[in-house]
Amino acid sequence: MIQIGPEQRVLLAVEPVDFRKGIDGLAAICRQRLGAEPMSGVVFVFTNRRRTSLKLLRYGQGTWLCQKRLSKGRFGGWPAAADQAAYALAARRLPVLLWNGDPLQTTLGDLWRPLPGEPGSSSPVAAGGPSRAESPPASRRRRGRFPGAR
Repeated sequence: MIQIGPEQRVLLAVEPVDFRKGIDGLAAICRQRLGAEPMSGVVFVFTNRRRTSLKLLRYGQGTWLCQKRLSKGRFGGWPAAADQAAYALAARRLPVLLWNGDPLQTTLGDLWRPLPGEPGSSSPVAAGGPSRAESPPASRRRRGRFPGAR
C-alpha cells in the first residue's frame, strides 16, 4: 500500500505516454521530459493517449508502479497541454482524480481549522480538555473499562 500524506508532492505528466513502458521507461520520462528525479519520493501520474488508464510511479522502499484502468469512460479532469510538461497537484486532490473526478474543479474543505481551546479559537474551553460543566455527573460515569463492569 502506498501512503500519500498531505505533504506528498504529486506531479501529473501533461502529455500522454506510451503505456507499454514500465518502471525504467517511465523513470526516463521523468528525467527527460518532466525534469524531475524519479527517486526523489514524488508521486508521478501518467495517462495514456485515450485517457482510459492511469499509472502512478513512486520510489520508496523500492519502486512502485500502479495502474488504474477504467472499464467505461475516460479520465476527464486532466490539465490541458500547455507550456509546461508537468502539473503539480495537491496530494489531497489525487483521490478525486483516481475516482474519475475533476481535481481542478472540485471544491475541497480547508486544510486547517482551529480546534476548541487552540489559539485563534472562539471556544472558551481550555486546551486541557472539556470543562467541568461538560463532563458527565459522577453518578453517570462508568466505573470499569468495559460496559457492565463494576
